[in-house]
Amino acid sequence: MSAAAAGRQEAWTLIRLTRRRKPPPPVRFTRDERGATAVEFALIGIPLIGVLVAALQTAIIFFYDQAIQTVANTAARQILTGSVQAQGLAAGGQGTTGFHGVVCTAAAGIFPCAGLMVDVQSATSFSTLNTAPITPTYGSNGAPNNMNYSPGMQNAAVIVRVMYDWPVFGGPLGLGLANQANGTRLMVGTAVFKTEPY
Repeated sequence: MSAAAAGRQEAWTLIRLTRRRKPPPPVRFTRDERGATAVEFALIGIPLIGVLVAALQTAIIFFYDQAIQTVANTAARQILTGSVQAQGLAAGGQGTTGFHGVVCTAAAGIFPCAGLMVDVQSATSFSTLNTAPITPTYGSNGAPNNMNYSPGMQNAAVIVRVMYDWPVFGGPLGLGLANQANGTRLMVGTAVFKTEPY
């Protein structure tokens, strides 16, 4: 055997001796890092998606909360100026449905009319006006049964509340956005004013 061949043989022997032996299968499994990225993404991705869903839902609720306040202000202006009273929509059955129609017109394209709840109360002065928070109660048909409609006359103190039950999705990721027993959020737009001497 030539010196060159002997040198190559010796080199291969050293390479074989210095190569690490493959560990047994259980040890190999614990050292394998090929799926580490997928596992890390699963651990971090699920909470991240939950936070994004909660942030999106909160933004939507804030947007529609402002929208219902705008609806309340627009509809209340009709009582403030005496327009509702001039149309004969005073307290009573026909007036209630008529003013609900005014609210629905103001909310067109934003909220479904069937889901809107309207409460209008009046008094001779602001100190006697009932401004306590209202909690809707529902009848067997699902319609609220404790809404009032009393638009008052000239120089009356009036409170107009327009409400809508907004569905909250995401279960535990709703982060406490639901404020009703049925898992919805009651959005309330309120306007308090004194009617003009029309």
